[in-house]
Amino acid sequence: MPNCINFSDVGCRSVVFLFCNLFLTESMEEQELPYTLINVIGGLGGIYEDHVEFLEKHLKLIPMKDFLENKETLRHKIQAVFVWMHKPVINRELLQTLPNLKVIVNSGAGIDHFDLKLIFSFGVKLANTPLAVTNATADLGMTLMLASARRIVEGHQISVSPDTKHFRADWLGEEVTGATLGIIGMGTIGYKVAQRAKAFEMKILYHNRNRRKEADEQAVGAHYCHKMEELLQQSDFVMLVVNLTPQTHKLIGEKELKLMKPTATLINICRGQVVDQDALVNALQNGVIKAAALDVTYPEPLPRDHPLLQLKNCIITPHIGSATSQTRFLMMRNMVESVLAAVQGLPVPNEVQG
Repeated sequence: MPNCINFSDVGCRSVVFLFCNLFLTESMEEQELPYTLINVIGGLGGIYEDHVEFLEKHLKLIPMKDFLENKETLRHKIQAVFVWMHKPVINRELLQTLPNLKVIVNSGAGIDHFDLKLIFSFGVKLANTPLAVTNATADLGMTLMLASARRIVEGHQISVSPDTKHFRADWLGEEVTGATLGIIGMGTIGYKVAQRAKAFEMKILYHNRNRRKEADEQAVGAHYCHKMEELLQQSDFVMLVVNLTPQTHKLIGEKELKLMKPTATLINICRGQVVDQDALVNALQNGVIKAAALDVTYPEPLPRDHPLLQLKNCIITPHIGSATSQTRFLMMRNMVESVLAAVQGLPVPNEVQG
Protein backbone atom coordinates (compact mmCIF):
# COMPACT_ATOMS: atom_id res chain seq x y z
CA MET A 1 0.00 0.00 0.00
CA PRO A 2 1.33 3.49 -0.76
CA ASN A 3 2.48 5.65 2.11
CA CYS A 4 1.18 9.17 2.42
CA ILE A 5 2.69 12.33 3.85
CA ASN A 6 -0.20 13.11 6.18
CA PHE A 7 -0.19 16.75 7.20
CA SER A 8 -2.36 15.94 10.21
CA ASP A 9 -0.99 18.92 12.10
CA VAL A 10 -3.57 21.59 11.40
CA GLY A 11 -1.11 24.39 12.04
CA CYS A 12 1.36 23.09 9.46
CA ARG A 13 -1.28 22.70 6.78
CA SER A 14 -2.74 26.10 7.60
CA VAL A 15 0.67 27.75 7.20
CA VAL A 16 1.10 26.17 3.76
CA PHE A 17 -2.36 27.27 2.66
CA LEU A 18 -1.99 30.75 4.18
CA PHE A 19 1.36 31.24 2.45
CA CYS A 20 -0.14 30.25 -0.90
CA ASN A 21 -3.12 32.55 -0.37
CA LEU A 22 -0.93 35.50 0.59
CA PHE A 23 1.38 34.92 -2.36
CA LEU A 24 -1.52 34.81 -4.78
CA THR A 25 -3.25 37.82 -3.26
CA GLU A 26 -0.15 39.99 -3.31
CA SER A 27 0.86 39.10 -6.84
CA MET A 28 -2.56 38.68 -8.45
CA GLU A 29 -1.84 41.33 -11.03
CA GLU A 30 1.57 39.89 -11.88
CA GLN A 31 0.88 36.16 -11.79
CA GLU A 32 -2.00 34.11 -13.14
CA LEU A 33 -3.82 31.63 -11.00
CA PRO A 34 -2.68 28.04 -11.64
CA TYR A 35 -4.38 26.64 -14.74
CA THR A 36 -6.20 23.54 -13.52
CA LEU A 37 -7.88 20.97 -15.73
CA ILE A 38 -11.26 19.71 -14.50
CA ASN A 39 -13.85 17.44 -16.06
CA VAL A 40 -17.00 19.55 -15.86
CA ILE A 41 -18.93 21.83 -13.52
CA GLY A 42 -22.30 20.51 -12.36
CA GLY A 43 -24.14 17.46 -13.57
CA LEU A 44 -24.00 13.95 -12.14
CA GLY A 45 -20.24 13.73 -11.61
CA GLY A 46 -19.06 17.29 -12.01
CA ILE A 47 -17.58 19.74 -9.54
CA TYR A 48 -20.33 21.08 -7.31
CA GLU A 49 -21.63 24.45 -8.41
CA ASP A 50 -21.52 25.78 -4.86
CA HIS A 51 -17.78 25.00 -4.75
CA VAL A 52 -16.98 27.05 -7.82
CA GLU A 53 -16.79 30.43 -6.10
CA PHE A 54 -14.11 29.17 -3.69
CA LEU A 55 -12.24 27.32 -6.42
CA GLU A 56 -12.12 30.31 -8.76
CA LYS A 57 -10.52 32.46 -6.05
CA HIS A 58 -7.48 30.18 -6.16
CA LEU A 59 -7.46 28.30 -9.46
CA LYS A 60 -8.07 29.00 -13.13
CA LEU A 61 -10.53 26.23 -13.94
CA ILE A 62 -10.33 24.70 -17.41
CA PRO A 63 -13.21 22.30 -18.17
CA MET A 64 -12.26 19.36 -20.39
CA LYS A 65 -14.54 20.58 -23.19
CA ASP A 66 -12.72 23.93 -23.33
CA PHE A 67 -9.36 22.19 -23.16
CA LEU A 68 -10.14 19.91 -26.11
CA GLU A 69 -11.35 22.87 -28.16
CA ASN A 70 -8.22 24.93 -27.41
CA LYS A 71 -5.65 22.22 -26.76
CA GLU A 72 -2.65 23.85 -28.41
CA THR A 73 -3.20 27.09 -26.53
CA LEU A 74 -3.88 25.53 -23.12
CA ARG A 75 -1.72 22.42 -22.96
CA HIS A 76 1.44 24.32 -21.96
CA LYS A 77 -0.40 26.39 -19.32
CA ILE A 78 -2.00 23.62 -17.30
CA GLN A 79 -0.12 22.85 -14.09
CA ALA A 80 -2.68 20.74 -12.23
CA VAL A 81 -5.45 18.23 -12.86
CA PHE A 82 -8.35 18.26 -10.42
CA VAL A 83 -9.78 14.72 -10.36
CA TRP A 84 -13.28 14.86 -8.88
CA MET A 85 -15.19 11.58 -8.62
CA HIS A 86 -12.60 9.81 -10.81
CA LYS A 87 -12.78 12.35 -13.66
CA PRO A 88 -10.86 13.39 -15.73
CA VAL A 89 -9.33 10.00 -16.39
CA ILE A 90 -5.55 10.09 -16.13
CA ASN A 91 -3.83 8.15 -18.92
CA ARG A 92 -0.62 8.30 -20.90
CA GLU A 93 -2.16 10.38 -23.69
CA LEU A 94 -3.24 13.11 -21.28
CA LEU A 95 0.07 13.14 -19.43
CA GLN A 96 1.98 13.44 -22.71
CA THR A 97 -0.24 16.36 -23.70
CA LEU A 98 0.56 18.40 -20.55
CA PRO A 99 4.31 19.10 -20.48
CA ASN A 100 4.14 21.51 -17.52
CA LEU A 101 1.87 19.45 -15.32
CA LYS A 102 3.08 19.51 -11.70
CA VAL A 103 0.38 17.77 -9.69
CA ILE A 104 -2.75 15.63 -9.89
CA VAL A 105 -5.12 16.04 -6.94
CA ASN A 106 -7.74 13.41 -6.17
CA SER A 107 -10.99 13.64 -4.24
CA GLY A 108 -11.11 10.96 -1.54
CA ALA A 109 -8.58 8.56 -0.08
CA GLY A 110 -8.70 5.74 -2.63
CA ILE A 111 -6.13 5.83 -5.43
CA ASP A 112 -6.70 2.39 -6.95
CA HIS A 113 -7.99 4.04 -10.16
CA PHE A 114 -4.57 5.57 -10.87
CA ASP A 115 -1.53 4.04 -12.53
CA LEU A 116 1.01 5.35 -10.03
CA LYS A 117 4.04 4.10 -11.94
CA LEU A 118 2.86 5.90 -15.06
CA ILE A 119 2.15 9.17 -13.25
CA PHE A 120 5.47 9.22 -11.42
CA SER A 121 7.36 8.40 -14.63
CA PHE A 122 6.29 11.84 -15.90
CA GLY A 123 7.64 13.52 -12.78
CA VAL A 124 4.13 14.48 -11.69
CA LYS A 125 3.09 14.53 -8.04
CA LEU A 126 -0.15 12.96 -6.80
CA ALA A 127 -2.13 14.02 -3.72
CA ASN A 128 -5.36 12.69 -2.23
CA THR A 129 -7.57 13.66 0.73
CA PRO A 130 -7.35 10.82 3.28
CA LEU A 131 -7.86 12.95 6.36
CA ALA A 132 -10.91 14.76 5.05
CA VAL A 133 -13.01 11.60 4.68
CA THR A 134 -12.28 9.84 7.96
CA ASN A 135 -15.14 10.99 10.17
CA ALA A 136 -17.88 10.75 7.56
CA THR A 137 -16.77 7.28 6.47
CA ALA A 138 -16.52 6.03 10.05
CA ASP A 139 -19.97 7.45 10.73
CA LEU A 140 -21.36 5.53 7.78
CA GLY A 141 -19.73 2.31 8.96
CA MET A 142 -21.54 2.64 12.27
CA THR A 143 -24.75 3.59 10.46
CA LEU A 144 -24.65 0.44 8.34
CA MET A 145 -23.92 -1.73 11.36
CA LEU A 146 -26.83 -0.28 13.32
CA ALA A 147 -29.21 -0.33 10.36
CA SER A 148 -28.45 -3.97 9.66
CA ALA A 149 -28.59 -5.08 13.29
CA ARG A 150 -31.91 -3.35 13.93
CA ARG A 151 -33.32 -4.14 10.47
CA ILE A 152 -34.05 -0.48 9.79
CA VAL A 153 -34.68 -0.81 6.05
CA GLU A 154 -37.11 -3.70 6.52
CA GLY A 155 -38.78 -1.82 9.35
CA HIS A 156 -39.31 1.22 7.20
CA GLN A 157 -40.82 -0.89 4.43
CA ILE A 158 -43.23 -2.50 6.90
CA SER A 159 -44.17 0.87 8.37
CA VAL A 160 -45.06 2.47 5.01
CA SER A 161 -46.59 -0.59 3.31
CA PRO A 162 -50.30 -0.21 2.46
CA ASP A 163 -50.70 -3.88 3.44
CA THR A 164 -49.55 -3.36 7.04
CA LYS A 165 -52.43 -3.67 9.53
CA HIS A 166 -50.41 -4.16 12.71
CA PHE A 167 -46.82 -4.43 13.91
CA ARG A 168 -45.67 -7.91 14.87
CA ALA A 169 -44.31 -8.31 18.39
CA ASP A 170 -41.92 -11.05 17.27
CA TRP A 171 -40.18 -8.90 14.64
CA LEU A 172 -36.72 -8.60 16.24
CA GLY A 173 -33.25 -7.33 15.54
CA GLU A 174 -29.94 -7.72 17.34
CA GLU A 175 -28.20 -5.47 19.86
CA VAL A 176 -24.96 -3.74 19.00
CA THR A 177 -24.15 -2.74 22.57
CA GLY A 178 -21.84 -5.33 24.09
CA ALA A 179 -21.35 -7.21 20.81
CA THR A 180 -17.93 -7.99 19.29
CA LEU A 181 -16.78 -5.85 16.38
CA GLY A 182 -13.89 -7.06 14.24
CA ILE A 183 -12.20 -4.31 12.23
CA ILE A 184 -10.05 -5.43 9.31
CA GLY A 185 -7.81 -2.49 8.46
CA MET A 186 -7.03 -0.31 11.48
CA GLY A 187 -5.80 2.77 9.69
CA THR A 188 -7.19 6.25 10.26
CA ILE A 189 -10.77 5.34 9.34
CA GLY A 190 -10.66 2.00 11.11
CA TYR A 191 -9.47 3.69 14.28
CA LYS A 192 -12.26 6.27 14.03
CA VAL A 193 -14.72 3.36 13.85
CA ALA A 194 -13.15 1.87 16.96
CA GLN A 195 -13.55 5.15 18.83
CA ARG A 196 -17.25 5.16 18.01
CA ALA A 197 -17.68 1.47 18.82
CA LYS A 198 -16.17 2.03 22.25
CA ALA A 199 -19.09 4.31 23.07
CA PHE A 200 -21.39 1.35 22.33
CA GLU A 201 -19.45 -0.74 24.85
CA MET A 202 -18.44 -3.13 22.09
CA LYS A 203 -15.57 -5.59 22.38
CA ILE A 204 -13.18 -4.49 19.64
CA LEU A 205 -10.89 -6.84 17.75
CA TYR A 206 -8.72 -5.73 14.87
CA HIS A 207 -6.43 -7.16 12.25
CA ASN A 208 -3.96 -4.93 10.48
CA ARG A 209 -0.77 -5.26 8.48
CA ASN A 210 1.03 -3.59 11.37
CA ARG A 211 -0.02 -3.65 15.00
CA ARG A 212 -0.86 -0.23 16.43
CA LYS A 213 0.86 1.24 19.47
CA GLU A 214 -0.23 -0.08 22.83
CA ALA A 215 -1.50 3.38 23.81
CA ASP A 216 -3.75 3.44 20.73
CA GLU A 217 -5.15 0.02 21.60
CA GLN A 218 -5.79 0.93 25.21
CA ALA A 219 -7.52 4.18 24.28
CA VAL A 220 -10.32 2.28 22.51
CA GLY A 221 -10.02 -1.07 24.23
CA ALA A 222 -8.95 -2.85 21.05
CA HIS A 223 -7.36 -6.30 20.94
CA TYR A 224 -5.00 -7.24 18.11
CA CYS A 225 -5.55 -10.46 16.14
CA HIS A 226 -2.34 -11.53 14.44
CA LYS A 227 -4.34 -13.81 12.15
CA MET A 228 -7.46 -12.55 10.40
CA GLU A 229 -9.04 -15.98 10.88
CA GLU A 230 -9.12 -15.43 14.64
CA LEU A 231 -11.04 -12.20 14.19
CA LEU A 232 -13.53 -13.75 11.77
CA GLN A 233 -14.36 -16.60 14.14
CA GLN A 234 -15.00 -14.37 17.15
CA SER A 235 -16.78 -11.31 15.71
CA ASP A 236 -20.49 -10.57 15.65
CA PHE A 237 -19.83 -7.78 13.14
CA VAL A 238 -16.89 -7.70 10.71
CA MET A 239 -16.09 -4.32 9.15
CA LEU A 240 -13.76 -4.00 6.16
CA VAL A 241 -11.68 -0.81 6.08
CA VAL A 242 -8.65 -1.69 3.93
CA ASN A 243 -7.10 -0.15 0.84
CA LEU A 244 -7.64 -2.06 -2.39
CA THR A 245 -4.35 -3.67 -3.44
CA PRO A 246 -3.46 -6.93 -5.17
CA GLN A 247 -3.13 -8.42 -1.67
CA THR A 248 -6.61 -7.34 -0.55
CA HIS A 249 -8.44 -8.22 -3.78
CA LYS A 250 -11.13 -10.78 -2.77
CA LEU A 251 -9.71 -10.77 0.74
CA ILE A 252 -13.07 -12.11 1.90
CA GLY A 253 -14.14 -15.18 -0.05
CA GLU A 254 -15.89 -18.47 0.54
CA LYS A 255 -13.30 -19.73 3.02
CA GLU A 256 -13.37 -16.56 5.11
CA LEU A 257 -17.17 -16.34 5.12
CA LYS A 258 -17.42 -19.91 6.41
CA LEU A 259 -15.17 -18.96 9.32
CA MET A 260 -17.63 -16.29 10.45
CA LYS A 261 -20.44 -16.98 12.88
CA PRO A 262 -23.80 -17.86 11.26
CA THR A 263 -25.19 -14.94 13.29
CA ALA A 264 -22.53 -12.49 12.04
CA THR A 265 -22.85 -9.47 9.75
CA LEU A 266 -20.28 -8.34 7.16
CA ILE A 267 -19.92 -4.59 6.62
CA ASN A 268 -17.86 -3.19 3.75
CA ILE A 269 -16.97 0.52 3.60
CA CYS A 270 -13.76 0.31 1.55
CA ARG A 271 -13.90 -1.20 -1.97
CA GLY A 272 -16.24 -3.73 -3.54
CA GLN A 273 -13.41 -5.78 -4.99
CA VAL A 274 -12.24 -6.69 -1.47
CA VAL A 275 -15.15 -9.16 -1.29
CA ASP A 276 -15.87 -12.11 -3.58
CA GLN A 277 -19.46 -11.12 -4.36
CA ASP A 278 -20.47 -14.52 -5.72
CA ALA A 279 -19.32 -16.13 -2.48
CA LEU A 280 -21.17 -13.45 -0.50
CA VAL A 281 -24.42 -14.10 -2.35
CA ASN A 282 -24.13 -17.80 -1.60
CA ALA A 283 -23.34 -17.13 2.06
CA LEU A 284 -26.35 -14.85 2.48
CA GLN A 285 -28.73 -17.15 0.65
CA ASN A 286 -27.69 -20.25 2.59
CA GLY A 287 -27.34 -18.88 6.10
CA VAL A 288 -23.54 -19.06 6.24
CA ILE A 289 -23.70 -15.54 7.71
CA LYS A 290 -26.73 -13.62 8.85
CA ALA A 291 -26.45 -10.35 6.91
CA ALA A 292 -24.32 -7.89 4.98
CA ALA A 293 -24.27 -4.10 4.78
CA LEU A 294 -22.35 -2.68 1.84
CA ASP A 295 -21.50 0.87 0.87
CA VAL A 296 -19.37 -0.45 -1.99
CA THR A 297 -19.87 -3.10 -4.66
CA TYR A 298 -18.29 -4.12 -7.92
CA PRO A 299 -19.32 -2.69 -10.30
CA GLU A 300 -21.10 0.41 -9.07
CA PRO A 301 -23.99 0.43 -9.47
CA LEU A 302 -24.66 -3.31 -9.67
CA PRO A 303 -26.62 -4.63 -12.66
CA ARG A 304 -30.30 -4.31 -11.81
CA ASP A 305 -30.75 -8.08 -11.89
CA HIS A 306 -27.85 -8.82 -9.53
CA PRO A 307 -28.91 -11.27 -6.79
CA LEU A 308 -27.53 -9.05 -4.01
CA LEU A 309 -30.27 -6.55 -4.83
CA GLN A 310 -32.96 -9.13 -4.13
CA LEU A 311 -31.85 -10.16 -0.65
CA LYS A 312 -33.63 -8.83 2.42
CA ASN A 313 -30.58 -9.54 4.56
CA CYS A 314 -28.34 -7.25 2.50
CA ILE A 315 -28.33 -3.44 2.75
CA ILE A 316 -26.60 -1.54 -0.05
CA THR A 317 -25.88 2.19 -0.17
CA PRO A 318 -24.45 4.04 -3.22
CA HIS A 319 -20.82 4.55 -2.10
CA ILE A 320 -21.62 7.49 0.16
CA GLY A 321 -18.86 7.16 2.76
CA SER A 322 -17.66 10.72 2.17
CA ALA A 323 -20.97 12.10 0.92
CA THR A 324 -21.72 14.88 3.35
CA SER A 325 -21.68 18.53 2.38
CA GLN A 326 -19.09 19.29 5.05
CA THR A 327 -16.72 16.49 4.02
CA ARG A 328 -16.97 17.16 0.31
CA PHE A 329 -16.17 20.85 0.89
CA LEU A 330 -13.18 19.88 3.03
CA MET A 331 -12.01 17.46 0.33
CA MET A 332 -12.19 20.22 -2.25
CA ARG A 333 -10.34 22.66 0.01
CA ASN A 334 -7.60 20.10 0.70
CA MET A 335 -7.20 19.57 -3.04
CA VAL A 336 -6.78 23.31 -3.58
CA GLU A 337 -4.15 23.40 -0.82
CA SER A 338 -2.20 20.65 -2.59
CA VAL A 339 -2.33 22.45 -5.95
CA LEU A 340 -1.15 25.74 -4.48
CA ALA A 341 1.68 24.05 -2.61
CA ALA A 342 2.83 22.11 -5.68
CA VAL A 343 2.94 25.07 -8.04
CA GLN A 344 4.92 27.11 -5.48
CA GLY A 345 7.40 24.32 -4.85
CA LEU A 346 6.26 23.77 -1.25
CA PRO A 347 5.74 20.41 0.46
CA VAL A 348 2.48 18.99 -0.89
CA PRO A 349 -0.07 18.06 1.78
CA ASN A 350 -1.15 14.40 1.51
CA GLU A 351 1.32 13.66 -1.27
CA VAL A 352 1.22 10.00 -2.29
CA GLN A 353 4.61 8.33 -2.39
CA GLY A 354 5.49 5.61 -4.88
